[in-house]
Amino acid sequence: MKDFNRMWVDGQWIGGDAGTRPVTNPSNGQTITEVPEATPHQAAKAIEAARRAQPAWGALSPLDRGKVMHRIAALVREHADPLARLVVEEQGKTISEARGEVGGAAEFFTYFAEFARRIQGEIFPSDAPGEQIWIQRVPVGVVVGIIPWNYPAALVSRKVAPSMIAGNAIVLKPHEETPLSALYMARLFEAAGVPPGVVNIVTGSGSTVGAALTEHSDIDLVTMTGSIPTGKRIMAAAARNLVPVSLELGGKAPLIVMEDADLDLAVASAVTSRFMNCGQVCICNERMLVHDAVYDEFIRRFVAATQALNVGDPMLDSTDIGPKVSAAELQKVERIIQVAIDAGAKPLLRGGRPETPPVKGGNWLMPTILGDVTTDMAVMRDEIFGPVVPVMRITSFDEALRIANDSQYGLSAYLFTNDFARIMQAVQDARFGEIYINRIGPESLQGYHTGYRNSGPGGDDGIHGLDAYLRKKTVYANYSGRSPVGLMPWNGRKA
Repeated sequence: MKDFNRMWVDGQWIGGDAGTRPVTNPSNGQTITEVPEATPHQAAKAIEAARRAQPAWGALSPLDRGKVMHRIAALVREHADPLARLVVEEQGKTISEARGEVGGAAEFFTYFAEFARRIQGEIFPSDAPGEQIWIQRVPVGVVVGIIPWNYPAALVSRKVAPSMIAGNAIVLKPHEETPLSALYMARLFEAAGVPPGVVNIVTGSGSTVGAALTEHSDIDLVTMTGSIPTGKRIMAAAARNLVPVSLELGGKAPLIVMEDADLDLAVASAVTSRFMNCGQVCICNERMLVHDAVYDEFIRRFVAATQALNVGDPMLDSTDIGPKVSAAELQKVERIIQVAIDAGAKPLLRGGRPETPPVKGGNWLMPTILGDVTTDMAVMRDEIFGPVVPVMRITSFDEALRIANDSQYGLSAYLFTNDFARIMQAVQDARFGEIYINRIGPESLQGYHTGYRNSGPGGDDGIHGLDAYLRKKTVYANYSGRSPVGLMPWNGRKA
């Protein structure tokens, strides 16, 4: 895979002055290839390239920018199979999930390209005659995008597409463990005719390259998806330069099942939401709150459905769960399980590492379900990000809502009930940025993926996600031929 030994900056393929880093296949532990490691100096050069490129790109009509983006979407679809296989190789999710991710990566470009005729300004009447007040939406300028490892292709599009249609230039750093999809997509950007410097893909570690990008004084926005500690560091760094940030920092989604719920729907949804992408999704079902009246039946069905899942080679269509992304992540989740059991949680289904792994050398972990949990346990409070789920009995909807809201996170929540009053109470009182009622994610392009509390300020998708990539400019357009100063009501003089 020699094609991945260069990163894309200012329309050029360049090596990393800090050397290279291996990328490992989570299924077998083998090195796939080596990718370049940028230096902070190279990160700064990428920002300089974006700064040079942005004015000309922003001066194009949105329709012309959209044409380039439609070409990108077409190329992503044309290369869907090799890109999906690359996602599996570097990240470990199943091939069926990877195909869905790549389809989403293309859809981001199609969706945001359609905003070419929809970026709206406003006109207000002035206090003075012969004058109008215009509020325009204009590009912020230079964007830095930081993405995690769980959706290495789709999250490239999620950051790059709105940046492009808004007229910005962007420097994007993929996670060091999963940079290959971003580098592959950079070749598609080049083939689509993206002008040099409008999109730059810089690879390297978060502690050096990521820090150099987010601490830079000549950027206009940082948009990042990742962990709370990283988000706090980025927010502090950006604050020193008064750079706005948009952060999505994970979640601890409660899944509430009431006694009147459709149990077939609730069980199937809970299984999918917990175990998709090996549980490595920010909106995953992270804690289940099940009404006592249906608890035993729900658990019986949930355990059976979980046991029926096929943990195996993610390149096979028959596989439901692939490996964890890395050995470090595997060990982290193993510690979470042990701490919970030591604190009194009861394994309703004990997973752990399989005796015979589907593929030798991989980061394999079987699903675990934990009962007898209490709200003060770490497993009920901290994000797991793996194929492990705690389940707790509740006796009322008020109790469920209280437990759900008692969290440092506030990204997504799920409710299964047919009681309209409960539904409306959840809409009003559940303190989460996304609420799914009788369904699960993924989120829709036209929605707004946002969280409360430590899930981070800002968000992605839809018109509200796009708004982060635009700033407002107010214009006082006087066409009367005379100064309006004497006409202002606070001026204290008569016209």
